[in-house]
Amino acid sequence: MKRGENTLSKFADIQQAAETSRQVDIQDEFWGRYIRLVQDTVIPYQYEALHDRVAGAEPSHAIANFEIAAGRREGEFNGWVFQDSDVAKWLEAVGYSLSIKRDPELERQADEMIELVGEAQHEDGYLNTYFTLKEPGKRWTNLLDCHELYCAGHFIEAAVAYYEATGKDKLLVIVRRFVDHIETVFGPEEGKLKGYDGHQEIELALVKLYRLTGEEKYLKLSSFFIDQRGQEPNFLHQEWEQRGRVTHWTGTATSSVDVSYNQAHIPVREQSVALGHSVRAVYMYTAMADLARLTGDEALREACVRLWNNMTEKQMYITGGIGSTHHGEAFTFDYDLPNDTVYAETCASIGLIFFAKRMLELTPDARYADVMERALYNNVLGSMAQDGKHYFYVNPLEVWPQACSCNPGKHHVKAERQGWFGCACCPPNVARLLTSLNQYIYTEHGDTLYTNLYIGSELKTTLGGTEVAIRQQSRFPWDGTVTLKVDPAEAGEFGMALRIPSWSENVEIRVNGEALGDAAASLQQGYAVIRREWKAGDVIELKLPMEAHRVYAHPNLRADAGKTAIQRGPLVYCLEAVDNSEPLSSISLSEAAAFTESYDELLLGGAVVVESDGFRVAQAAWTGGLYSREKATLEAVKVTAVPYYLWGNRGSGEMKVWIP
Repeated sequence: MKRGENTLSKFADIQQAAETSRQVDIQDEFWGRYIRLVQDTVIPYQYEALHDRVAGAEPSHAIANFEIAAGRREGEFNGWVFQDSDVAKWLEAVGYSLSIKRDPELERQADEMIELVGEAQHEDGYLNTYFTLKEPGKRWTNLLDCHELYCAGHFIEAAVAYYEATGKDKLLVIVRRFVDHIETVFGPEEGKLKGYDGHQEIELALVKLYRLTGEEKYLKLSSFFIDQRGQEPNFLHQEWEQRGRVTHWTGTATSSVDVSYNQAHIPVREQSVALGHSVRAVYMYTAMADLARLTGDEALREACVRLWNNMTEKQMYITGGIGSTHHGEAFTFDYDLPNDTVYAETCASIGLIFFAKRMLELTPDARYADVMERALYNNVLGSMAQDGKHYFYVNPLEVWPQACSCNPGKHHVKAERQGWFGCACCPPNVARLLTSLNQYIYTEHGDTLYTNLYIGSELKTTLGGTEVAIRQQSRFPWDGTVTLKVDPAEAGEFGMALRIPSWSENVEIRVNGEALGDAAASLQQGYAVIRREWKAGDVIELKLPMEAHRVYAHPNLRADAGKTAIQRGPLVYCLEAVDNSEPLSSISLSEAAAFTESYDELLLGGAVVVESDGFRVAQAAWTGGLYSREKATLEAVKVTAVPYYLWGNRGSGEMKVWIP
């Protein structure tokens, strides 16, 4: 099929009605570089990794599994039970990439991969290489562990993205057949499973399929999975009992099962505290917010707000990371945020960004965009090396390389990014987020446009019945001056809302060079809302002073007691041994010292470096052995901090965010 051919003509009108008229093209020096890195390096590299052709990297087996399931070659299933999802996320990233820039060769590769996926599909629509090859008679018998609906969800998301970018419907037909099969298995009707997946994903994916096709059955199925979770009798517990209490992971019986790990301990509308596996949680919260908006379910919306508040006010790292323990990649309890045994999985912060976007669509509140910005610029961006070929799965806030290799309690923390992972959920997740970043910059409520992220871009939309083109220019994250040129097709009244970040003070806003007074711009839930009649050529200038400043943690956050972190604009900073020498634990900041800032164009593509005065324990003067009654001697030193997202790109060494 040629690009642009649409065999879903019956969906065309529905799609046009369902989609917003908003079109956004990113034209940003900072983010443009990373998007091009994904397009030119990350996506091709991950294509090779999925085909097991990257020397020195853990094999993926993902494409090999599909080839075996399709009958193209002999062999056995290898990899994790959810290995199929890596293929789906790569295809989704390709879809977003093709919507930005045409690439015939990339499209050919994707079409061939989609053809392979179709060949692996069963006649009844079922699609999963693990159960096709490894346990063909046991499909839908271990939803707690085996990710069948999770993998289905990722293929749904890929199909929607690829169709929207190319007009090609082959993958969409495949996933719709799969969903038709799923509907014969799950539902409230007699004889169907009243269950849901152990790893949430399909719920948010079905909403995307609904928005594309307008078919209510997809929305109803998503609601069914959300509504069933946590109901009694508990499906996951019953399934576990019926399976003889055997877990997939060991093949042996277990004495108990904790369904709070899967957020299935109580019905979702009754949940108030973020518990369990962090990625599963935020994927579920994303779907809950979607459904709350589309169905007007107030109880679901209130649950989203409660869960958001608990997670971001008591269980989130300053970098936007969530999930504080490697045991189950999970939340633990309020204010338990260790820096050196942290998990803060990349996928979890990406899921947090998904959730923030949906909360912004529910309610224009800047606190959601503040968290989205924090997670994006720090935890997510820091997970990928500057070469686009190495990744962190875990994103620590303090690293001692020797401890990572010698202390079993810190083996999950890496001092250097890895070439690939056997469980490679994070790298393709980064690729699909960055290539779809244009979807996160703006939201609309009524006739008002809300600017959530200050990323250079061109926008075309309709506000108050008027067609409007808006060009945003930004030098974030280094400079806080932002301009938005507003060009309505004809003079018209509508609202322009600018987020005032929580890190900013003494903000200035001008329209056509004239400073706005309180009457001209009202602050509403963290946004400066300007309502007026706009004419072609109107220019809004926003000045957000960016100065390096100290950040302190809540008194209950024990890991950071007596310490401070450095932040400038949206960026959290850290100390690295390459700038400060080791051990970093002996360094402290002078409380009275000011910060000096300078732009170093030679530092990994250019970055603002922050320096200050501090102290270091003089090791040469220490004579007391392992312990002593004598206090250590301090010597004055210059302390150098760099943006957290850049750490680990100059060799292996110590790093820390929180400083005494």
